[in-house]
Amino acid sequence: MIIAIINFSSFMVACLIMSYLYIPSIQPIKRTEKYGEKAWSDCKKFRSIGGLFELIAVINLIIWIWFPLPLVGKWIISPNIWVGIIIAICIIIPCCTILYLGVKAAGSETLSPSKDTEMYGGIYRYIRHPQSLGEFPLFVALSFAINSWFFVIISLLFIIIYIPIMIHYEEKDLIKRFGDKYREYQKNTGALFPKLRK
Repeated sequence: MIIAIINFSSFMVACLIMSYLYIPSIQPIKRTEKYGEKAWSDCKKFRSIGGLFELIAVINLIIWIWFPLPLVGKWIISPNIWVGIIIAICIIIPCCTILYLGVKAAGSETLSPSKDTEMYGGIYRYIRHPQSLGEFPLFVALSFAINSWFFVIISLLFIIIYIPIMIHYEEKDLIKRFGDKYREYQKNTGALFPKLRK
């Protein structure tokens, strides 16, 4: 019971810290106005530390298999663990593909923002935030894999609440960075799903 509480508390804290650090990491222009050129390296640090806390959250999810909270640990998806694993695989394959294409198109900007970076091509011609679309649903997939409706619900709520906030702050900074070119890009390209073209 005590291990389960510590593990779940660690998961929640890790998610909060990850979410908190990611927002400033995607605002290099705003931070440059206040902190100067060191803002770019600060954004890289925030992103790296945020990634570490994301890894901690994933480890906490895996530990949940052996140490679930008593009340919600019984919210299993199926008595057959393979049901959740198959659903997870069906989510993981397209999400990892989208994430890979996003990372490939963004290049070093994925981990290390640079003022010399131009607007991306590749999958970014169709959606503005492929890395978010590929990455965050992986928490839902992992929740299915560990056979927990409780974490499926938490992961979905996190995605519904956090992604619009993240997109709002990132795009404000991208407009400052790329100006009218980015505004035009917003008009023609969907945030998470391609826009239907006439």
